Amino acid sequence: MTPSKRQARIRRHSRIRMRVAGTASVPRLAIYRSNTGVYAQVIDDEAGKTLASASALSLKTKGTKSEKSALVGKEIAKIALEKNIKKVVFDRGGFLYTGRVKALADAAREAGLEF
Repeated sequence: MTPSKRQARIRRHSRIRMRVAGTASVPRLAIYRSNTGVYAQVIDDEAGKTLASASALSLKTKGTKSEKSALVGKEIAKIALEKNIKKVVFDRGGFLYTGRVKALADAAREAGLEF
């Protein structure tokens, strides 16, 4: 039986998480994409703490989903840079690297984050 889209994403994410982990010096930029919004967190996996977070809901802006994703990318980069986090490991959450995921990553890079 073929897995559902959600099950396939979770499977991809578990394969990614075997290799990707955030530390205090280089935390993990984890993203989640729902039908309505995009969420981003900078996480230190060793301490189990979220260092920064941003979402399309907290920004309360108008525009397409990709435009909102780009704004979330800029916002998470701004918050991370304020906390002296310049380098992160990107965790796309099992989502394919197109559309909103790519828009968020590109905007975060342009705003100064390195991954």
